Amino acid sequence: MQFELTEEQQQIKMSVREFAASEIAPHVMEWDESQHFPSELQPKLAELGLLGVIFPEEYGGAGMGYVEYATIIEELSRVDGSVGISVAAHNSLCSNHIYQFGTEAQRKKYLVPLASGEHLGAWGLTEPSAGSDASGTKSTAVRSDGGWIVNGSKNFITHAIHADTCVAMAVTDRAKRSKGISAFIFEKGMKGFSPSKKENKLGLRASETASVVFEDCFVSDNHLLGEAGQGFVNAMEILDGGRISIAALAVGIAQGAYESAVRYAKERQQFGKPISEFQAIQFKLADMATQIDAARLLMYRAAWMKDAGKKTTKESSMAKLFASEISVKVCEEAIQVHGGYGYTKDYPPEKYWRDSKLCTIGEGTSEIQRIIIAREVLKSI
Repeated sequence: MQFELTEEQQQIKMSVREFAASEIAPHVMEWDESQHFPSELQPKLAELGLLGVIFPEEYGGAGMGYVEYATIIEELSRVDGSVGISVAAHNSLCSNHIYQFGTEAQRKKYLVPLASGEHLGAWGLTEPSAGSDASGTKSTAVRSDGGWIVNGSKNFITHAIHADTCVAMAVTDRAKRSKGISAFIFEKGMKGFSPSKKENKLGLRASETASVVFEDCFVSDNHLLGEAGQGFVNAMEILDGGRISIAALAVGIAQGAYESAVRYAKERQQFGKPISEFQAIQFKLADMATQIDAARLLMYRAAWMKDAGKKTTKESSMAKLFASEISVKVCEEAIQVHGGYGYTKDYPPEKYWRDSKLCTIGEGTSEIQRIIIAREVLKSI
């Protein structure tokens, strides 16, 4: 069992840390306050290979594995979760769905510009009436002259406005329920396909989240992704990998909040000495450090299993569940360590706390993760 990153993985970690410190950190609060989606970062992220981390070089990717990927998302999120979730959604969801289930022609047409960072990707599963019950999709795709006419909408979609390529699910056979849902590839500018309401969010405010609408949008058979009726089944497989990236997002956010608390505890003086010398604060920091390490180990186990080609349904959900809930707890404790200052925007913890909450909701709520874990556990004994 290896508990250390290789020298190459350490180099990747440090290069992303340096990038985040120089290109992201100076703008974090400005972007958060204005809800600015930093599209100006796209070419810089692309140059580092961060928009095609897990894809082979033949498709324009960086050819790295999930361990490296989790490390990258953690380091970005340690500075700004908005950038972390943007990179995660682009890699894990849209691009990976095309890579895993697309034809060779679809990979060359859509994945290559996505993995190289020339294009940005979005992925649509959630609907106004289909959240945790994603199989309750209402969007429809009806057969029409060598293609499909799609009607419906998706909400809470990362990159809904700026995306060049969007993968979205629609019902093609209502009678077959979850096995009657198919996936389709949509392109920016396609007639009948457009972004809609942008959400005004609690946290991760520099990550673009909006709705997309399909109004008699015609797509040819070449835009069907995977087999007809297998879109929902394939989407659940995609989420196994996506949840590793959400675990990494949560760990990174927690790490950033924890480091802020440690720095503040060493600097803040009360009763004639730094508050880091008080046992009450020391115990908080000890618990935070232990919880983050435990979450990181679960994250890396799932990532290692993914790289080894193993099924990670249970392990991905465990990592996502534990890391996300610990992230919220750690960020809240970081606010407590800062006292009244932690409640202001002059110090980092309040933003980390706002950002952390989404981790318990996106890509399957904590409640859904517990259902998945319980199902897998009960099957194994």
